[in-house]
Amino acid sequence: MNESATASLKANRANTPALLHVVPGIWGLRNVFVNLYYVRNPDAPTDPWVLVDAGLPGAGSKIQHNAEALFGPDSPPAAILLTHGHFDHVGALPDLLETWPDVVVYAHPLELPYLRGMSSYPPPDPSVGGGAMAAMSFLYPKKPLDLGQRVQPLPADGSVPHLPGWRWLHTPGHTPGHVSFFREQDKTLLAGDAFVTVQAESGLATLTQQQEVNGPPAYFTQDWEQAAASVAKLAALQPAVAATGHGIPMRGNRLRQQLLELAQHFAERAVPAHGRYVGHPATADETGVTYVPPVPKTGIPLWVVGATLAASLFVIIRQQEQRSKRPH
Repeated sequence: MNESATASLKANRANTPALLHVVPGIWGLRNVFVNLYYVRNPDAPTDPWVLVDAGLPGAGSKIQHNAEALFGPDSPPAAILLTHGHFDHVGALPDLLETWPDVVVYAHPLELPYLRGMSSYPPPDPSVGGGAMAAMSFLYPKKPLDLGQRVQPLPADGSVPHLPGWRWLHTPGHTPGHVSFFREQDKTLLAGDAFVTVQAESGLATLTQQQEVNGPPAYFTQDWEQAAASVAKLAALQPAVAATGHGIPMRGNRLRQQLLELAQHFAERAVPAHGRYVGHPATADETGVTYVPPVPKTGIPLWVVGATLAASLFVIIRQQEQRSKRPH
């Protein structure tokens, strides 16, 4: 790359305020309430880059725009890596794969049924978490994508395509094939939704991005015992930086201490007191879901709870918008 092109890329990166610089070679993009990441080897700036997760439906053009600002025009990723296949992590894939026809998607083998149209995930549980994001979860898209052979299993040896020095770890619980990505050299962790750095069930916390280590989003977590083991596995890594699927990246002693405390007290701090999957996990295999526990009885219809909290969230958003428009 010549000096003029390099200078142009640096200028473009400076004009992308939507991007969050995580560590050298990693940039995050917050897509409404979920994060995705652009990753490249910082010691080899001419190496290919990869996209980790793909945000919400309709985000394709924004993802592409920021990719061009970071890496230049006509620079598709070498691959798209998925932590898991929930709608907020794969929503832009159809548009992205149309624009990038040669790009391969990688996911854990146990996620493939939900990415090849074979199975839907177990239904969300709007009764857990006590917040607007949880209560609205019954409205979230549930149908699987069908990417066919465009999605392939991650290498069985734990290596990460196009990212030397990284490894993937199976961190199930939130979904059967959830994975996290870890770089030992600087202890950088891309944790997906194995744990998050915001209270993901809360609409207010999601709006304010109050930073703290929390368990996986409760309304979509289908096996709490596996989720606890996954958090313990990640805490044992003692990450220096953790960039998660929801919330602002955390780092240093504060991250390590909060993650360790979550692992040690997971049952009290993360597992709901009651819920569809509490004590009764959904099960799955390489073909998809094999068992879903029945809906627990509840005194108030979930759609009433969800509609009420959704309306409250809308009011909060409108109030923030109005305040931001007032002259200072």
